Amino acid sequence: MKDNPMQHISPVWSRSAELFVDRGEGACLYATDGRRYLDFTTGIGVTNTGHCHPRVVAAIQQQAARLIHGQANIVIHEPLIQLAEELSAVVPPALDCFFFSNSGAEAVEGAVKLARAASGRSNIIVFQGSFHGRTHATMAMTTSKTIYRAGYQPLVPGIFVAPYPYAYYYGWDEDRTVDFCIRELKRLLKSQSAPDETAAIVIEPVLGEGGYVVPSRSFLPRLRQICDDYGILLIADEVQSGFGRTGRWFAIEHTQTVPDIMIMAKGMASGMPLSGVAASRELMQKWPPGSHGGTYGGNAVSCAAAVATIQTMRDEGLVENAAAMGQQLMAGLRQLQKRYSEIGDVRGLGLMVATEFSQPQGEPWPERAADVAKTAYRNGLMLLTCGTFGNVIRWIPPLIVDKGQLGEALDIFDSSLQESRMTKMG
Repeated sequence: MKDNPMQHISPVWSRSAELFVDRGEGACLYATDGRRYLDFTTGIGVTNTGHCHPRVVAAIQQQAARLIHGQANIVIHEPLIQLAEELSAVVPPALDCFFFSNSGAEAVEGAVKLARAASGRSNIIVFQGSFHGRTHATMAMTTSKTIYRAGYQPLVPGIFVAPYPYAYYYGWDEDRTVDFCIRELKRLLKSQSAPDETAAIVIEPVLGEGGYVVPSRSFLPRLRQICDDYGILLIADEVQSGFGRTGRWFAIEHTQTVPDIMIMAKGMASGMPLSGVAASRELMQKWPPGSHGGTYGGNAVSCAAAVATIQTMRDEGLVENAAAMGQQLMAGLRQLQKRYSEIGDVRGLGLMVATEFSQPQGEPWPERAADVAKTAYRNGLMLLTCGTFGNVIRWIPPLIVDKGQLGEALDIFDSSLQESRMTKMG
């Protein structure tokens, strides 16, 4: 191996670890030196069926031998139609038409273009702490960290930001937080972006990069009502929270809120690049043909992987497993919270769980979170941080995770908390 094997790889990719991986299997990654790691990052919420699930691997192999690429403007291939049928069984019935891209950011861009074309309006409202991508338009919509947008001004105009109901950050109860956020959103519609120029409100039903924040269940229905009152389209960005991650197929199901447009990616195809935009056919018909597209969107191999992913999740009860294992994970983390005061909050839905680290006076403690995550990595557990201040450790194990693996992860986390604390004291 070269002295610097990464010399030809752009350093723009920030790295949480320097792990050379040989293979992945289920909930584990195996390094080139043979060491096993529990992977509770899942490629940032992508490999929901675990690494190299046999059914997904078989679907990829079989499709690759038949047709790798059939461009959607030119040919219609079977996996594309199969995927639309499978999605129709798990998304809200009103969202019966699909457009496919390759990444979450592409899907967000597509959803915004659809909303603008269908409504004849220009402005977009997003929420504080949001992450919607790093392309030019989605960068303007992303407010979770300055690193995602610093140095690229001026950004795309017409994007306005409302507060997200982050009760722990504000230090309020859920009701007060929701009332405040709804009041501020209504003020924004009076002061910055008039309803008749607002095409859509885009929201993550569970805030992702901004800290894995679960809003009160009253918030999304109230947001839906505001959109209905003003004829604004509601877009749910389920890139990170979709496909069983929260113990439901999609996080919007927890409040029975039906958006006008839904964005999907990450867990959709178990690691193959694929994303989607779902809306009603009535809405999709307002999108002028040829005004949006993409060479690789709806790739045959990726679609086949997505079909196998959805079928596997359904047949093996992975959505239900995410709900059950999420309860065990939250319970275990709350027990640790009693012993480690730096864990200020434990929150989540299903297997989308956060531990937020705070200093004794209540200020964010990113150094502690980062040190614990690094210590856990040395001990064989892979975790990621998130949040505007970087003080949140997020838990996103694959949906196939079992009680034994969760127990092992909690034990490693416990020892890593202790080890990190002793190191700092020493």
